Amino acid sequence: MSFFQGKNVLVTGGTGLIGRPLVEMLDNSGANIRIVSLDTPTEMPARAEFIRADLREFSNCAEAVKDIELVFHLAGVKGSPAMASQRPASFMVPTVTFSFNIMEAARRAEVERYLFTSSVGVYAPSDHFLEDDVWKTFPSPNDRFAGWAKRMGELQAEAYAIEYGWDKISIVRPANVYGPYDNFDPENAMVIPSLIHRALSGETPLTVWGDGSAVRDFIHARDVARGMMLMVEKGVNEPVNLGSGDGFSIKEIAETVVANLPEPTPIVWDTSKPSGDAIRLMDTRRATGYGFSPSITLNEGIAETMTWYRERKDTVGERYNAFTEDRLQPDG
Repeated sequence: MSFFQGKNVLVTGGTGLIGRPLVEMLDNSGANIRIVSLDTPTEMPARAEFIRADLREFSNCAEAVKDIELVFHLAGVKGSPAMASQRPASFMVPTVTFSFNIMEAARRAEVERYLFTSSVGVYAPSDHFLEDDVWKTFPSPNDRFAGWAKRMGELQAEAYAIEYGWDKISIVRPANVYGPYDNFDPENAMVIPSLIHRALSGETPLTVWGDGSAVRDFIHARDVARGMMLMVEKGVNEPVNLGSGDGFSIKEIAETVVANLPEPTPIVWDTSKPSGDAIRLMDTRRATGYGFSPSITLNEGIAETMTWYRERKDTVGERYNAFTEDRLQPDG
């Protein structure tokens, strides 16, 4: 029998990039699912309960965790580095408020297990990110506000373990996550969805910031969701990186996107724009030790995401254009 079968599970941000595959997997595992988000889902398992609520209000969080046994906290504000630097308060404050409120509500409700979704942004610039190195350094200047927001959530979990003995919290730090249901808004998207949107919108040549040399660790949202469920099932109480452990240059990403287009499209590099940190790779030995490894290759994942977006491009575009700058997106 599945560990999750019959469990009452709350997923905050369950309509987002990671939340949707997580909800699907939990449903397939026989869980009773409650989704909390500001974004009304267009697709949801028939047995799932949906609550539209603003988690900045503690009363909403207290209501959301009633009768819940397991919590997966994914909700946050997601955006590009440019968005985070230009609107840091809109980026940081809701993320911290969500985290503090829902974790406190879960502690008071004495839920069995809680998962906090952290981020690669907690790390200082380095070739490889080791879980235990976080508190020896500061987040990268490129991830200053997002990094500290996620660090505060991790610190909250540590504080609860010390003061209350509540050590039921798993922490995962996903690498650069991509896949269907991503944010494809060209003004606010991360690198893969941004390139996919512009390429499928007919931009030619395809212009990419920097010189393409920056190396990043990418992981598909379904793999992240699977890793989250594994850490909760195993009761892991230490931070775990969820990434591929392999580096791909932005040049390789752009070339992979172009290779999946029906017509040849040239790529132009705008070297007047920043490339970001040179290398950002996850050390994945801890995740491997718990039995996790990604199952979706980057080529497979980009091809799948492009097919998904090609079929929904018009409606997805309308969806994002309909929201104001105050929209609070699920994390991932």
